[in-house]
Amino acid sequence: MHLVLESKIAVRQILTNPNIGIKPSESVKKYYIAILAAMVIVAVSAYLFYPHENAFNTSSQTLIGNQSIQQQSNSSNTLSVQTLVENGSPMLGDPNAKITIVEWGDYQCTYCHLFHQNTKDQLIQEYVNTGKVNFVFRDFPLNGPDSILAAEAAYCSGDQGKYWQYHDELYNNWGGERTGWVNQKNLDQFATNVGLDLNQFDKCVNDKKYENKVLANQQFGQEIGIDGTPSFIIFNDKTITKIVGAQPFSVFQQVLDNI
Repeated sequence: MHLVLESKIAVRQILTNPNIGIKPSESVKKYYIAILAAMVIVAVSAYLFYPHENAFNTSSQTLIGNQSIQQQSNSSNTLSVQTLVENGSPMLGDPNAKITIVEWGDYQCTYCHLFHQNTKDQLIQEYVNTGKVNFVFRDFPLNGPDSILAAEAAYCSGDQGKYWQYHDELYNNWGGERTGWVNQKNLDQFATNVGLDLNQFDKCVNDKKYENKVLANQQFGQEIGIDGTPSFIIFNDKTITKIVGAQPFSVFQQVLDNI
């Protein structure tokens, strides 16, 4: 990076500084302009094709300042502990834990997959399994019908007491965004992998038993300002904080230890 910056400075001096003793020829100017153009193309390509977080550069942002959930609920009738956790997944952890994390996710989402692979297990181990935090997943299927179908399949697995096993199986077998990997054959294989009764599972999926629940989750998320995945609402009885993106464990740790 330092070499690139130094090169830019040197080129600019040669082209624009009247105090430089040697005046470049037109061919030299064109040469350096071509170099600059190439560097811009490389930089833009790196940004477009290298995985990066969304437009939110801050590690976390306050959703409702320091207002309590009760105050917010009284003023808008939208947010309360109940409305934030109801209609989502079975709760992981102690229901009486003082802090709750609600994740809004999509089973095809690239950064949801990265959170699942890189951060979720440590978060569960250090905060959920120790009784400090409980955790709920709610659906925000941005990637269309296949994401809705995957979410429905997870809830159908919940009918057999294996929601979280199937949830993890989906992310462990993630195949990209809108690539067709969410299909009946794969969903059945995932169901077999986690030990579900396949006939019961297929009937639930084919009947679209949970389609309305999935869509209601997305609608509620939009109403409270969720506009990307993964997004996390972390709250206790005093404050609510929103974290956006596949942030590292340290970001969650900072919020959870200071909430």
